[in-house]
Amino acid sequence: MSDHDGPLPDKSENASDLIVVDWESADDPENPLNWSKPRKCLVTFMAIMTTLIALMNGTIITVAHEALDEQFNVSEATFPHSYWPVTSWALGGAFFSLIILPMMEDFGVRTAFLLTHLVFIIFLIPQALAQNFATLIVTRFFAGGCVTVLGNSSASVIGNIWEFEEQRTIPVGLWVLAYLSGSSIGPVIGAAIFQFLDWRWISYIQLIWNGVLFPVNFVVFKESRDTVVLKRRAKKLRAAGKNVYTQHELEAKTIVEVLITSVARPLKMLTTESVVFFCALWSAFTVGTLYLFTQSVEQVFIGLYGWDPVKAGYIQAAIVVGQVLGWPFTLISAHLYFKSARRNTELPGVPIPEARLYMSIGGAIFGLTGGMFVYAWTSYPSLPWIAPAVGLAMVGLGSVIVVTGIIDYVVDAYSRYAGSAMAAVVLCENTLSAFLPLATMSMYNTLDFNWASTLLGFISLLLTVAPICFLLWGDKIRQRSPFMKEAMIGKRAEVLHSMQP
Repeated sequence: MSDHDGPLPDKSENASDLIVVDWESADDPENPLNWSKPRKCLVTFMAIMTTLIALMNGTIITVAHEALDEQFNVSEATFPHSYWPVTSWALGGAFFSLIILPMMEDFGVRTAFLLTHLVFIIFLIPQALAQNFATLIVTRFFAGGCVTVLGNSSASVIGNIWEFEEQRTIPVGLWVLAYLSGSSIGPVIGAAIFQFLDWRWISYIQLIWNGVLFPVNFVVFKESRDTVVLKRRAKKLRAAGKNVYTQHELEAKTIVEVLITSVARPLKMLTTESVVFFCALWSAFTVGTLYLFTQSVEQVFIGLYGWDPVKAGYIQAAIVVGQVLGWPFTLISAHLYFKSARRNTELPGVPIPEARLYMSIGGAIFGLTGGMFVYAWTSYPSLPWIAPAVGLAMVGLGSVIVVTGIIDYVVDAYSRYAGSAMAAVVLCENTLSAFLPLATMSMYNTLDFNWASTLLGFISLLLTVAPICFLLWGDKIRQRSPFMKEAMIGKRAEVLHSMQP
């Protein structure tokens, strides 16, 4: 199976008749880059809103773990077995990001987005009606996979319709905010539902708002992948008897080749590229910590103040508040990045990729690490609850700054291989989000509240060493990397092309 319709043209006999279709002009109205600004803003808003609502599914059920234990006879005396539905959800995301997502690219963003959204809605039904714990675990695996495709499709839409990096700064920053805060606000929304209704209503209400969101997306979303739009144009011309193909069709790979590349290249980059490895580890720890809080916050606030799980769910709103407050810092980070082009001696006029890390390092030290230490050493019953909540907010603030910086840096440094590099990052994020929280109960019981969070703070501080090294020796690292070196050559060609009259 290849990503074109019909046989490839006979290059030897029909070369003179072969037409490679492209946009008719720079103002071609079918080019997604030429959509009107109001339309772009509407599509971006819906992509971000869908990401936010879908990501809630990962953690929204955690607040009802006692009801699940009672319903399905699950014991948490020595191990947090109620977290397995979240673990399976995250593992589904890891699997789909490597296996399913690349195969869906040639179907187009609109088809992949709407089909996945519909399947996600279908898998919400057995989450609400589950009669045993195994059903909940299995169905949430596929739900988590669908959410990963939805989130990546939303990010693709933003990249497809906003042409320049400056234009993408705010949309990408808001998408990262939705991606992270969706997971963090899940327990808050779950607490608001579970306080008044049965745990099954957590899924019923998700069915309702996704059911309302789907038809809106159906109307709003049009195909935004340029290769797919051109492919459809070529198909119409071929139906009229013309020998027309897109460049993408001429260079088509079989679905097997696409699948092998989509699995092998991210794993290769993860094991051979120091930048990918440490960025993936840094981002995975940051995102995994947000999932860890769904377990530790309840332990800490119930242990210190005697709260119930619902009230402990509400307090996680502090993380979301911190994430919202952290978003403006991503705009400052973008300003510093674009300003770095003035002093780039390696590639004059092009921003330095490592400039994306300036604010991220600060966010990691003063946000993630500092927040962990505050969360650790304010965990005393004699102190008011607002004190550890401030630590949670600081971690939330740092998480947005760090993850946004990592995404931007990896995309800039690897250019045409950014998709594979980000697949490696997403794989690590989902894997650590799946398993790190399983150790929370034992860690916080063994080390106590103070030292367990302190340990996480020291790990965060240690991980910050890697981006500092990237700042100091970034040019040398890029010269030794075949992937990054090729990306640099491509950027140099783009600069020379832009300078031509």
